[in-house]
Amino acid sequence: MKPRSRDRWLRFWKSVAVRGDSAPPYEDLVERYSEPQRAYHTLNHIEHCLDEFDAARSLAQDAGAVEMAIWYHDAVYEPRKRDNEEKSARLALEVATRMGMRALRRKKVAAMILASRHHRSPADPDSQLFTDIDLSILGQSRSRFAEYEAQIRREYEWVPEPIFKAKRASLLRSFLDRPTLYSTLFFRKRYEARARENLAKSLK
Repeated sequence: MKPRSRDRWLRFWKSVAVRGDSAPPYEDLVERYSEPQRAYHTLNHIEHCLDEFDAARSLAQDAGAVEMAIWYHDAVYEPRKRDNEEKSARLALEVATRMGMRALRRKKVAAMILASRHHRSPADPDSQLFTDIDLSILGQSRSRFAEYEAQIRREYEWVPEPIFKAKRASLLRSFLDRPTLYSTLFFRKRYEARARENLAKSLK
C-alpha cells in the first residue's frame, strides 16, 4: 500500500461515508490498480488526478461525487475490452451503496465515470470538471507526455504497430478537432495550449 493514497482515501471516506469499513474497498482498489496489464492506468494516475482536483476543488458542485469518480473511473481496466467504464461505474455504484451514499450522488458518480469514455464534452459541470482532470495528462511537460505515450503503448503491446499508430492518431486528432480540449476555463488556461502542442507533435 502507498501511505499517501491510503491517507487520502481515509480522508475521503470520512467525508462521504455514513457506514462501513474503509479498509476493504481501499485494498481492493490498490490490488486493481496494481494489475500487470497496467502501465499508465495505475495508482499514480489516480494520485495525479487527485492533485489536479485539489487545485480545482472550488469548482465542484459535489466534491465528494467528483472524488469518488476519480478513485473508481479506471478501477476496471482491461485493454482488450471495450466495457471498462461501464464495469467501473457498476463497481463504484456497489461500493457507494455499501458506504451509504445517497442515490442521487451514486448516480452522479456513475455518470461521471461513463463520461471518461471521452466521446463528447459533457454538459454537467461536475462531469466537465472530472473529464478535464482525466485529460490533464495531455497538457503536462513534453517529457511527461512522452512517458505517458510510452506507457499507453505498453498497455497495448499486443496490438501491431501500424494498427496502434493508426488508432492512436485517430484518437488524438479527435481531441485536436474539438473547439476546446477542456470544458472548464480553469483547465483551458492551465493546459489547453500545451496539450495542443503535445498532440500536434505526437501526430507528426
